Amino acid sequence: MLMKNMIFLAASLTLCLLGTVSAQELSAESINNAAIEAIPADRPADAAPRPDPAIVRLQVLLDRVGSSPGVIDGHYGENVSKAIAGLEAMRGIATDGKLNPEVIRFLTDHRPVVQPYVISRDDAKALVDHIPKDYAKQAKMRYLGYISVAERLSERFHMDIDLLKALNAGSTFAVGATVIVAMPGDPKQGAVKRIEVRRHTGQVLAFDKDGSLISVYPATIGSEETPSPSGTHKVKGVARMPPYSYNPKVNFQQGKNTKVLRLPSGPNGPVGTVWIDLTEPTYGIHGTPEPSLIDKTGSHGCVRLTNWDVEELAAMVKPGVIVAFVD
Repeated sequence: MLMKNMIFLAASLTLCLLGTVSAQELSAESINNAAIEAIPADRPADAAPRPDPAIVRLQVLLDRVGSSPGVIDGHYGENVSKAIAGLEAMRGIATDGKLNPEVIRFLTDHRPVVQPYVISRDDAKALVDHIPKDYAKQAKMRYLGYISVAERLSERFHMDIDLLKALNAGSTFAVGATVIVAMPGDPKQGAVKRIEVRRHTGQVLAFDKDGSLISVYPATIGSEETPSPSGTHKVKGVARMPPYSYNPKVNFQQGKNTKVLRLPSGPNGPVGTVWIDLTEPTYGIHGTPEPSLIDKTGSHGCVRLTNWDVEELAAMVKPGVIVAFVD
């Protein structure tokens, strides 16, 4: 009986210790010290229930070099593989989307990838209580803003809101509080002369006048019901914080709305914070109120990026830039 009790206690202690280790897995220290070299090169799409510190670090480093992984969430999904392939294309090496030593040497950056941040009063301004799904109800609002400080910070630092909350368990995200956030790259600089929208890979690529690849973004590009345009078009102009005109006869059917509606501007509006207008009528490259769904659900024919990615791209384009839709 004594031996059985000792075995039971040892097993309980082991479970307790494993639980403690598991609870400490995701932290600023574990992320900043994570070895991306230990991530398998041919790792399949990630189905882990919890964010992996090494994947968080990998995503931040990819963001810094200009090959966006979309939302930084700590999971090895398709957007991570596409970002690796984008980096390979930028550096002129074989493109297979796998994390190998040649790719890793381009991701050498010893700066912390997550750091403390003190929440300011500005972070708590212009919040709204909620965003209704119905466009008719949205049309009655003055501004389609963020619904919480956490949502605003998650977009500013390119993070999935669940990862932000997991890193700051117990935080109320009050003004003056210190939280841990990702430190992604500064917006890319340059003059984009050509944009390629690649349907097959679900990516937008930006090239300079010499044909060099400046940046790569994961994108939602149309759907079977409402496909994106084909051929070559041009940028007509850029609108920041645009309102949205909904016309069911021109756009799509949203809920039971049959009338033309004008929705106010805001990051949670249907087209997010930026609309890059194309010469093809009613089509554009724009942001989204749901960054975690980029390249996971179809769009209504346009090209959808995260708000931060489309803001970066918009700052590098001018009217006349070529936009080619490539199959």
